[in-house]
Amino acid sequence: MTRLSFLGAAGTVTGSKHLLEHDGLRVLIDCGLFQGHKNLRLINREAPPFDPSALDAVLLTHAHIDHSGYLPAVVRDGLRGPVFCTSATLELCKLLLPDSGRLQEEDAAYANRKGYSKHHPALPLYTEADAERAVGRLKPVKFGEAMKLDTDVNASFSHAGHILGAASVRVQAGGRSILFSGDLGRYDDLLMQDPAAAPEADVLVMESTYGNRLHGQDDPGQALAEIISRTSARGGSVVIPAFAVGRAQLLLHVIARLKAAQSIPDVPVFLNSPMAVDTTALYKRFARGHRLDDAELQAMAGVARMVRSEAESRDLMRLRGPSVIISASGMATGGRVLHHIRQHGPDERSTIVLVGYQAPGTRGADLQAGKRSLRMLGEDIPIRAEVASLSGLSAHGDANDLVRWARTMARPPRQVYLVHGETDAAQALATRLRTELGWTVEIPGRGDSVTL
Repeated sequence: MTRLSFLGAAGTVTGSKHLLEHDGLRVLIDCGLFQGHKNLRLINREAPPFDPSALDAVLLTHAHIDHSGYLPAVVRDGLRGPVFCTSATLELCKLLLPDSGRLQEEDAAYANRKGYSKHHPALPLYTEADAERAVGRLKPVKFGEAMKLDTDVNASFSHAGHILGAASVRVQAGGRSILFSGDLGRYDDLLMQDPAAAPEADVLVMESTYGNRLHGQDDPGQALAEIISRTSARGGSVVIPAFAVGRAQLLLHVIARLKAAQSIPDVPVFLNSPMAVDTTALYKRFARGHRLDDAELQAMAGVARMVRSEAESRDLMRLRGPSVIISASGMATGGRVLHHIRQHGPDERSTIVLVGYQAPGTRGADLQAGKRSLRMLGEDIPIRAEVASLSGLSAHGDANDLVRWARTMARPPRQVYLVHGETDAAQALATRLRTELGWTVEIPGRGDSVTL
């Protein structure tokens, strides 16, 4: 018997976890943290709906924390099996997971010092040491290479676009096949290669993040140039919360092009995220996964001052005059960007630029909705700065991209399950797949299980 359970990213875009069971074998596809609304974040503190020590393997589609960030807790709590991923995902997890543990330790320590936590003492979900142990369990696999999980179960990765190393994973078990799309990138993206054609499968588990939206045809470079120019003219700074992996590099590439074309003032640009700095260096190593040539890579890496140390970050806080500051995290849920928002958010001359999807319950979503005060670092911060959104820089495929990828399957799947999307987005994509392709589609809830 083959059974599939949806333990995360069901009815929401976060906490990706799918448990596949086949004749006693237990494989977890993705192991992500829940982010966003408090009720979602609190799920991370609950006992997982599976026994970590009973898992035979974990397959990671990519390194983003909502797909990999719960892994340190699972390894700490008993996982003994291997964690398979692509080589680039391994390298990114070496950066992302310890950073996640370190941030959680720092946040807990800060909360204890300031006394604003309801828990006494505040404790991290896991530590940097837990994350380092988890990284030690990762096993890199090449795209297209078969992973033998059991006598009649194997799996393989195919390119998904999105970020370096991102993959769809196809599992063959007992004569049937299940394809997990992972997060799919955009076609004709400025940075990443197109997703590969979808392998055929009996069952498709597909993301639906942008299932009800289109990115639009406006040039995001031109829009960003206008924002930087008008903000600089009034003496303000541009603060851009950005994911350290993928989004930060795309922004650097766009800004390098704008500077080369003299489309923006020659203001200083800062990348204040050690992880983003290290990630930028990986683009040269994994050149086959993106579109940039050597000259573009050099321009991307050279357009900004790379800020690593806390001392350099503090110096940046004392900077006066127009600037562009790119810092993590991308939805303003934590990290150094909070300090920049605290500094520049009350300044009506400045601009906060939101790029890509902002999950409900995050500070980014609050800003996007027009909220003029944010609770962060134990304070209520007034927001007088301009707030702008640039959806054209998202690393996720939009609704047309998702349908386009689905059409590349050599034969229709018997069943489709839509995950990793808010309810409206999943329902909209389900309607398109039913009407345009004639597919059978369901939208599972968290905790649902189906027998395949």
